[in-house]
Amino acid sequence: MKQKRIALFLCLTTIAALCAFIFLAPGSEAATILTEGFEAGGKTAYAAANVTLGTGSWNLNDALTGNTTSDRKTGSYSARTRELGKIHMNFNVASAGTFSVQHAKYGSDGTSTFELWKSTNNGSTWTKVGSTVTTSSTTLTTASFTVNSSVAVRFEIRKVSGGANRINFDNISITDFAGTPTPTPTPPPSSSVHLTMGNPSGAVTNISVPTNYLMEKSTYCLSYHRDDRRPNWVSWHLDSTWLGSTPRQDDFRADTTLPSGWYQVQAGDYSGSGYDRGHMCPSGDRTNSVSSNSSTFLMTNMIPQAPNNNQITWANLESYCRTLASAGNELYIISGGFGTSGFIGSGMVALPTTTWKVIMVLPSGTNDVSRVTTSTRVIAVSMPNNNSISSDWRLYRVSVNDVEAMTGYDFFSNVPASIQSVIESTVDNQFVGDFEMTLDRYAMEEVAAEAKANPQTKKE
Repeated sequence: MKQKRIALFLCLTTIAALCAFIFLAPGSEAATILTEGFEAGGKTAYAAANVTLGTGSWNLNDALTGNTTSDRKTGSYSARTRELGKIHMNFNVASAGTFSVQHAKYGSDGTSTFELWKSTNNGSTWTKVGSTVTTSSTTLTTASFTVNSSVAVRFEIRKVSGGANRINFDNISITDFAGTPTPTPTPPPSSSVHLTMGNPSGAVTNISVPTNYLMEKSTYCLSYHRDDRRPNWVSWHLDSTWLGSTPRQDDFRADTTLPSGWYQVQAGDYSGSGYDRGHMCPSGDRTNSVSSNSSTFLMTNMIPQAPNNNQITWANLESYCRTLASAGNELYIISGGFGTSGFIGSGMVALPTTTWKVIMVLPSGTNDVSRVTTSTRVIAVSMPNNNSISSDWRLYRVSVNDVEAMTGYDFFSNVPASIQSVIESTVDNQFVGDFEMTLDRYAMEEVAAEAKANPQTKKE
């Protein structure tokens, strides 16, 4: 009996020691290393200036420390930004696992958005962290960002939209980097023809990655951004087999295949906004059947486009692509919008500042990746999303590298790197005659449909 008791005691002691090691081992749990509540005050004007707060020196540009009754705060002070205001640290923390901040609308001001940026080289260059955050409540709400920086880092909060509307920020909290970050899910190989040349952002069909969610349709593939409520990019294959005589279906509708609980953008979210429901994969590129054409009217295939961008410049390029496809070529096309200048509709659809497209042109054939060479034609464009845009898309030609630098995507990743480096650094200069700059039937139908939907957005 005594031996059993000793054995039991040793067993319990071992278990206790293991538990102590597991729960008390250094580095096993992230610790809060900085909290800033702006209680030191000291900055009463919006002009850019440094201010010494409880945690050290900060720079507030178009921002101040406010203590009025309209400032949302938990103590006596909070930070208040306007226009494109910035709040950044003039010092580093040794590492960072997470960054959180509380935010709210000042007084009765309207909705704005902000972003978190980080620098690991003492402020020389900055990288965006996570997604753009919308401030629409007058109650302080916590926004949390996963950073996972094992090196010294500093942060900057940037107000990016909303104009004169002001945002209050309070209770910044930073935790240290406690261990190996959870890896981003790796997308499995896709059999979709639309991703033959690669998956530009490594999108996955996984709700834990809501800002890069892969949706594979039979007629195109896309990466969806749940918070921006628009696609990051749409990718599709185009050759003569996709073209026919099917009329435009015009059945704009919500995409009910989005994950449960995600807002489904409605066609009405664009009504009265002054922006077109801009197809990424065009209706005119899918005229071989009713179902194919109808699929292009799902709202997950749309971004808000300025009428002159969508109906003239963009439409001219779409027509040119169909001309190439009808001439015995096959094209791999990826397009999307970049940046955020505001939001439209009750669904808060993000307005892109730029529209971009990259196009690979191959003679029709098989084993397409293996047929890409350093001589393969690639067209890339980057256009302002406004009504002052030129009608001539040729003026907006850039290199694929330029679009990659802007978006952070990796186009044509299935092509050997040695070939990518050549074709992606070249700006297309192939002659495109004025006679090739006319709208085809499908583009003209697009213009007529959007003019009818938004009669107030006449082109100048």
